[in-house]
Amino acid sequence: MSTPSKNQSKSQIATLAMGAIGVVFGDIGTSPLYALKEVFLSGLTIDKLHVLGALSLVFWTLTLIVTIKYSIFIMRADNKGEGGIMALIALALQGSKGDNKKIHYIVTVGLIGAVLFYGDSIITPAISVISAVEGLQIIAPSLERFILPITIAILGWLFMLQAKGSGKMGRLFAPVMCIWFVLLAVLGVVNIIKQPSVLLAINPMYGIQLLAESGWHGFLIMGAVVLTITGAEALYADMGHFGLKPIRYAWFGLVFPALLLNYFGQGALLITNPEAISNPFYLLAPTWALYPLLIISTLATVIASQAVISGAFSMTRQAIQLGYCPRMSVLHTSGEEIGQVYVPAINWLLMFAVFILVLTFKSSTALASAYGLAVTGTMISTTLLAFIVIQTIWKWKKYNSYIFLSIFLAVDLIFIFSNSLKIPTGGWLPLVVGTVLFLVMTTWIKGRALVSEHMDERKVLFEDLEDKVNVQTDRVPGTAIYLTRSLHGVPLVLLQNLSHNHVMHQRMIVLSIVTTNEPFVDESHRLKIRTFGENKGFYRVKLYYGFKESADVRRALELCAHNGLEIDTKDTSFFIGSEKVSFRNKNPFPKWRRALFSYLFHNSSSAIEFFKIPADQIMEIGIRVEL
Repeated sequence: MSTPSKNQSKSQIATLAMGAIGVVFGDIGTSPLYALKEVFLSGLTIDKLHVLGALSLVFWTLTLIVTIKYSIFIMRADNKGEGGIMALIALALQGSKGDNKKIHYIVTVGLIGAVLFYGDSIITPAISVISAVEGLQIIAPSLERFILPITIAILGWLFMLQAKGSGKMGRLFAPVMCIWFVLLAVLGVVNIIKQPSVLLAINPMYGIQLLAESGWHGFLIMGAVVLTITGAEALYADMGHFGLKPIRYAWFGLVFPALLLNYFGQGALLITNPEAISNPFYLLAPTWALYPLLIISTLATVIASQAVISGAFSMTRQAIQLGYCPRMSVLHTSGEEIGQVYVPAINWLLMFAVFILVLTFKSSTALASAYGLAVTGTMISTTLLAFIVIQTIWKWKKYNSYIFLSIFLAVDLIFIFSNSLKIPTGGWLPLVVGTVLFLVMTTWIKGRALVSEHMDERKVLFEDLEDKVNVQTDRVPGTAIYLTRSLHGVPLVLLQNLSHNHVMHQRMIVLSIVTTNEPFVDESHRLKIRTFGENKGFYRVKLYYGFKESADVRRALELCAHNGLEIDTKDTSFFIGSEKVSFRNKNPFPKWRRALFSYLFHNSSSAIEFFKIPADQIMEIGIRVEL
């Protein structure tokens, strides 16, 4: 997968568009397996007028949300080419410097969208794979009892493979998904030819009439229609991997037409044979093609699941870099692609949750009752953050920006209200997952802020350090590098070392690693070095990384040499503060948050591994932090 650039040749765009078909559109591309069936199972009578109404709603939902909102508007809000909810948070923050209330609002709205994405990450693999395997009910009804074991086996295999990385499987994604979308189109066309009047559903009046006739029941219908756009967020989230043009070309050139043709083909089949509602997707195909269709459907759903799981890994890594969640073990599974990461803790939690879902809900119809709320919640977050970007960075006129907000927020609210009706029958699930994760993230953010405030209160300025150091302090040869989160003053770990050991190295370097609100930082802007003291023995080094990059201290030492600060790694010691956090009784932090933060803080992964620090040159110094 090559990095997209603005000056792409036609062949590069075509190659990236093929890759996008394989990775970006898996979730939305497998929606035909279950979406239209769920629309009619919501209680809709199957006759020609209702079929045309349902198809009209599907057509205009795909057009308004995916085509206009995401493909045309939202994807323009790129953060140096990167997309997704975390990139959008960072972009919105760039235009809100100094306004603490606005910053708090942006982070809160963004985190709500992010945690709901994790809820979606649990449901997508479960509903996608089980809906494909349910084809056995049509092909061989006697094998129906094997649907759940087969689903569990496929999902287990998928999660077990994550440690190997998605690179090898990724090579198969594009051709398989291209075949899948062509197959969707062909199956649709064959059935549309038999009932061409189904194309009248393009007229929005059929959808409006259906909703007007249905009254409050129309919200149940819209709650099922939203299943056709699950995965829309992936267009934006994966923009950094493929670029704007390739994703747009893939959507307009193949994916969008194929989806419409298949949905309209299913509608044509239902007009001719209402009993086909048992599984309108598989019944589009002739009997002889059912087994091959089952195989490619299963492959397509595995690919869709893989894309969502990889997205969860990528978002976790970005959240860690931005300071929104504790450090975890993040493994890079490719030496060529920095975006291919594996987060073991997230992988096993997702696997456990997906297994519980499959065994609890047992069918795609039951899972559909839990699906949609997380998707629409993330869409609302995206709309609100995009509105901020439109006002602060794009500088749209107020009138135009409020038109954008009112139109798309109104559509999003209709969908989220429709899906809120599913809460008693399963919609509570992503809300529970999202609430738990939101509390974890906000506790971590607030706790980290308290620790930083405590450290700042005890800091000493570099200019005052020499006055505070005892003149009898011994100077020893070599270099000492002190890692600290603080960007100003002398870190506590250095003061602790001087206080207890009364020893100073010839060179003292305070190293801070800063994550910016941009996805990547140029090497030329990676490093800042400042010298303190008359003997020029004190240095402040700041390393800047984007939220999609991983800090590498070894590489930083090489950059220091290129900038005139030679460091002999054999004669260098690293000092890291090992903070022990405790809380005073009068601390306003709620007790449950204190316990949660203490657990998260003391179980986050070591900075040694996370920042790639040479393990045999490290000294950890205990620091008591009483908040």
